[in-house]
Amino acid sequence: MAKTTVVGSKSPKNMITRTVVTIFIIALTIFMLIPFVWMVSSSFKLERDVMATPFKLFPNYWYTDNYSRVLNLGYFKSYTNYHFLLSYWNSIKVAVCATLVAVVSSTLAGYAFGKMRFKGQNILFMLYLSQMMIPSQLTLIPRFIIFNQVGLFNTHWAVILPKIVAVSSCFMMRQAFMGAPEELRESAKIDGASEFRTFMWIMVPLVKPTIAAIATVQFLNSWNAYQDPLIFLSSWKLWTIPLALDQFAGIEVTQYNLSMTACALATIPVFIVFLSGQKFFIKGLTVGAVKG
Repeated sequence: MAKTTVVGSKSPKNMITRTVVTIFIIALTIFMLIPFVWMVSSSFKLERDVMATPFKLFPNYWYTDNYSRVLNLGYFKSYTNYHFLLSYWNSIKVAVCATLVAVVSSTLAGYAFGKMRFKGQNILFMLYLSQMMIPSQLTLIPRFIIFNQVGLFNTHWAVILPKIVAVSSCFMMRQAFMGAPEELRESAKIDGASEFRTFMWIMVPLVKPTIAAIATVQFLNSWNAYQDPLIFLSSWKLWTIPLALDQFAGIEVTQYNLSMTACALATIPVFIVFLSGQKFFIKGLTVGAVKG
């Protein structure tokens, strides 16, 4: 009797390969999570227990007062005030404003370069992209002089306004708009829609996944930025999280337990951004689909 082959059945070799790959990915994920787990566990340790030997990943006693000390709450108000809550608010304000500025400017510029036609368009776009070859360190002195002359030095605007020119985000938006169906734009024009109305109600919904991606990247870049706040923010009242973390590391002593506590608190907005954007990414993939 001839053997029949069931279509779609998985061979033992393929199942073994998939099992090995799955185990490898799980092991790699656990390995990459160890530093994060160590950071969180160290935030609940006493200072002497963080670097104690033998190494213990989890503390014997969960010391929650580290968070009260960093946030200057309760009994620890009489101790050193690190102004961490103020720095937290400054980071949120700067990151949100910088993200909005970058998203709006890159979306408008991307639409102009991707869908509109004007004289010298390609040359202007190439000049715009050429800024990616200039290291940001080379523009520190000119920016310092300009911001000092116009009175923006030692203000949050000094770290927000440069985000207007988000070259990489503009390039991503241009590519996204170029992939959007031109027929929808032409149909909107035939129906009498203005260019701005076409942009807002027809084109933007088609590129929501890209907008969400660049918003996430810009938020993380602004949240983790250290160089620009260090140069342009001299007052501790304007410090962001990266600058506030320097308070826990001194020349002679580094308070690892408090430093890890501050780092653990600093990761909360990052998780919120990713968890909030995950559903949006999936939903955005189906927005604007063209039905035949």
